[in-house]
Parts: sequence; C-alpha cells; structure tokens
Amino acid sequence: MDRLIYTAVSGMNASMVRERMIASNMANAQTIGFKAEVLQAQSVTLDGPQLDVRSMNRSEVKGASMKEGAVVQTGRPLDVAMTGDTMLAVQSIDGQEGYTRRGDLSVSITGVVQNGEGLPVLGQSGPLMVPPGANVSIAQDGSLLVTDPAQPDQQPQKIDQLKLVSTKGSPLEKDLAGVFRVPGGGVLPVDENARVIPESVEQSNVNSSEVLVDMIEAQRLFDLRTKLVSTAKELDEGSSRLMRLD
Repeated sequence: MDRLIYTAVSGMNASMVRERMIASNMANAQTIGFKAEVLQAQSVTLDGPQLDVRSMNRSEVKGASMKEGAVVQTGRPLDVAMTGDTMLAVQSIDGQEGYTRRGDLSVSITGVVQNGEGLPVLGQSGPLMVPPGANVSIAQDGSLLVTDPAQPDQQPQKIDQLKLVSTKGSPLEKDLAGVFRVPGGGVLPVDENARVIPESVEQSNVNSSEVLVDMIEAQRLFDLRTKLVSTAKELDEGSSRLMRLD
C-alpha cells in the first residue's frame, strides 16, 4: 500500500502547484502584457532494487505561453504594443535587466519613464529620462520624441530610443514579479528592426474560460488523489485484520 500512497501524495503536491499556477493566471487575466504561465510535469522514478515502480510526480512552473494577446488602442501617447517576438527591456527590482511585454508607460515625477509595474524602462544607455514638463510621444521604431509645450509648432526631437530586443532562439525564464530574464544573468541583443504600435497596449493572453475549466479539472484531480490515499488506508486496515485471523 505504501507504493500507492507514495504516488498519490506526490500527485496531490503536483495538483497544488498546478492550482497555484492557474490561480495566478486567473488573477492576471486583465493585466496588460501578461503571459500565461506554463506548468511542466514529469515522472521521477526512484532508482534501486524493488523501488523502480514508485514514481513521484514533479511539477514546476517553467516559462510562459508567448502567444500574442489582443492589441487595444488607448490613444495615450506613451502606450506601446510589441509584436512578434519583440520585448521591452526594463530594470528589474534587483537592478538587473529584464524583459516584458507590458507597454503602458508613464513618466514619474522625477522624469523616469516607467511601465505599469513601476519598473524603469531602458533606453540605449540606461533608464530613459525626459525633461520636466515636456510633451512625450513614441514613434514606431521606439524613438522617444519630446516637444516643448511653449513651442507647439516645433518639430519633435528624439532624445533616446526604447531598448527593444528579440527573444527568437533565446531561453527565457519568468521570475516571481512576472519579468522575463535570460538564465545565468545574460542579456538579449537589441533588435534594430523591431517595431511597436504606438498609442496601443497588448492585453493578457490568458483565456478566462479555459482557465476556469482548468481549475475545475485540477480540483477534481486533487480530490481523486485524496480518495486514493483513503482507499489505500482502508485496504491496509483490511489486510491487517486478515493477518490477525486464526
């Protein structure tokens, strides 16, 4: 019976990991630029005599679905939507370079361009800064354009450019803050041909209906594995009673 219990409890732990992932996806169904997390599960068999039939289910969140979300026009001059495999470089909380598809940008009171999570957006030579009081807009190639409100007829001046990178062929992992990183602390190369859609944002690629169905399936599977443990206990108790018979 211990083999059945071992496998069932291992499966229960995997179900809990899956439910946490589904709950995270559901909570971010309306988060701009969010990419649905993906679960990787595999069977791990113990090595050794008479133990090869005991398999543990090992599940962990690995990466995310990079399927594009719907692009919605907002009319805000600082909003940008990335297309294809393009991502926007930002400065993570720990100061390292990270990547995101969240393009709801704004300018802080200190003049730093940041996204909706408050992370500084990187340009060609570090975090983007704009002059106080300037009108800011973003071109299709990611150029940051500013004009002086006192001179509305003046042509926009380029002061920097968004650091847009290509993720094609590069391994990425997603941290707890939802920012993508290169494993080992690497950085992605700048994509000189990258283009953005100004005054627009990309919505989350989470399908709420599918996530609800996944949650129900995950809960039912957890209940089934719980019943297996109870069944194993009943069988074990029944075997013990038979052994005590004269």
